[in-house]
Amino acid sequence: MSEEKLSIKISIADRYYPLRIASEDEEMVRAAALRINQKIEQFSVKYSGQDTQDALAMAALQFVLSLLKYEKDNETNEIITEIATLDNFLGEYLER
Repeated sequence: MSEEKLSIKISIADRYYPLRIASEDEEMVRAAALRINQKIEQFSVKYSGQDTQDALAMAALQFVLSLLKYEKDNETNEIITEIATLDNFLGEYLER
């Protein structure tokens, strides 16, 4: 992993933000900014008359809800894996 930092500017909701990031993260950071801007645009079109702050807040809410759902699904998968491991262990133990 490279320790090289890269200075970039990203635009979110027509504001520019200077960032210093690992060079290997540039593509992901730019893609994230693009997705945020796309979501803001969707909310701006859907709820015309709302200001950019409202669209940004709704976009943030939707992204965090998706993150929480992913985290919950991931925790569920970890629990299922642990149960399967225990089931295998008990099955082997009972076969002895």
